[in-house]
Amino acid sequence: MSMMKKKPHRDELIGLQILHGLVFRHHSRRRRFPLFSALSGCLLLLFAVVLFLSPPVSDHAGHHHRLILDTSFNNRVGIHINAEKENVFRVPRSGGIIGRDVWTSNQSNLFCGCSNASNDFRPMKTEPRRYLLISTSGGLNQQRTGIVDAVVAAYILNATLVVPKLDQKSFWKDASNFSEIFNVGWFIKYLAKDVKIVAQLPETAGKIITTRSPRKCNKKCYETRIVPIYQRKRVQAVQLTKFDYRLSNRLDMDLQKLRCRVNYHALIFTSPIQDMGMKLSQRMRAKSNHYVALHLRYEPDMLAFSGCYYGGGVKETKELASIRKRWKTLHTKNPEKERRHGKCPLTPEEVGLMLRALGFGNDVHLYVASGEVYGGEETLAPLKALFPNIHTKETLASKEELAEFQSYSSRMAALDFIVCDESDVFVANNNGNMAKILAGKRRYSGHKPTIRPNAKKLYRLFNDRHNMSWNDFASHIRTSQVGFMGEPNEVKPGRGEFHEHPLPCICQKRGNSARNEVDRNNESNEEDEEQDPSETEYAEEDKVVPNRRDSGLRSSDQPELDEILSE
Repeated sequence: MSMMKKKPHRDELIGLQILHGLVFRHHSRRRRFPLFSALSGCLLLLFAVVLFLSPPVSDHAGHHHRLILDTSFNNRVGIHINAEKENVFRVPRSGGIIGRDVWTSNQSNLFCGCSNASNDFRPMKTEPRRYLLISTSGGLNQQRTGIVDAVVAAYILNATLVVPKLDQKSFWKDASNFSEIFNVGWFIKYLAKDVKIVAQLPETAGKIITTRSPRKCNKKCYETRIVPIYQRKRVQAVQLTKFDYRLSNRLDMDLQKLRCRVNYHALIFTSPIQDMGMKLSQRMRAKSNHYVALHLRYEPDMLAFSGCYYGGGVKETKELASIRKRWKTLHTKNPEKERRHGKCPLTPEEVGLMLRALGFGNDVHLYVASGEVYGGEETLAPLKALFPNIHTKETLASKEELAEFQSYSSRMAALDFIVCDESDVFVANNNGNMAKILAGKRRYSGHKPTIRPNAKKLYRLFNDRHNMSWNDFASHIRTSQVGFMGEPNEVKPGRGEFHEHPLPCICQKRGNSARNEVDRNNESNEEDEEQDPSETEYAEEDKVVPNRRDSGLRSSDQPELDEILSE
């Protein structure tokens, strides 16, 4: 007979022996009821035989039964109780002791942002009758990448840059122009030594040739593909459309540093946006010394675009399928495969569990930057249970204060951008444009903690969490997140998307001097870099074809698949 079967019977026989001893001891003292004693003995013997022949009790009942019967054996009881507690997945209220400060990055004080031009950076030789116009694409942060890269493109082309035109027709449908989002005067003045910028194209410029540069076009690409348009047609103005991610990740050091000067110094929001954003951040600080900002990215359109499934049954499938029809060229995806490969945003509950495992207790104040959350309050309920102190723009400011921003998606996104950038910890639930831009800016500003879920590894843990204790789960979460916490040197030099990992603009402090840490092999690298997998998932590479009308470059129409990642 197995040990599992023997042990319950042995425990039960011990109990019967104790009971039998008590009964017979009681009757032996009185010696008045011998017949009753004999009957009692027979009954006890019969009861023992029945118990012996009966099947063993279930595991769960056996544990409970032994805990009751073993009360006289203190050591054994303690072991059983501790085993029961350790094997239950019970989320604690506090973050626990994890051996590190959750509000700072390791060794962040050893690094700083550095974007000044080197002594070898030549002054721009602007051609007197050569203008570059660009039309940005997508939401606020996707457009920001276009603006940053447009300055570098103008430098390469020796052209005067006309203040970029913002996208007013795409999914976001925001009628704001450049000067209503960014401080245009500061933008022109700050970059005056690098690139000549004018507010408007002179009337004498004449005809505008419109074309599109290939994605991730490097310095040589612009010189061989765009410069000839000016020369062959004798035109003064070239306009590049859908200008986002049209510049290579691999440029020489000084061009990369020019990118950083544009992104982290020249592009600042207008005073109304900046003042309101800082006011929201200060109100978060008034509630707590530290706060976490979460870009939840759990809107219906995002989930529909991702091709993921979140357990909402037929209703969810129909609703998201209906939204997916917006993108005619979007292929049907396998939801389970997407999630297994880490392509799906975490649910609000999963984000909450990850944060708790990383050491954030339920007293932490959480700022949520998000549009309409799919499933509404019901979906948010698990996150709110873990972190009751949740705030948004709408809860921190009055309707009157938000009135001038409310009707403009880019201005509302700018407010979220400021509050997230000012936060002690930023959590990006999706590797979209806002997440990339903020991650890069926060690295440049001292490696402020920036958490990006390692969704591929976390997927398995969330699926299996009820088969392990909380301590095991939390330990696995922390291990999985190594390299995804915004620490210095998480990405090897030469790898990663530049706006997220501006390594050429990060210097290591050495006493009073700073030494650049980036691999010098990046300099003058004219080869096309390996495509960012997070980008190929949402956009198709343009194919450049000649156009009879302007004999220049006109790409095939780019499906607007990457707009959804803008915010």
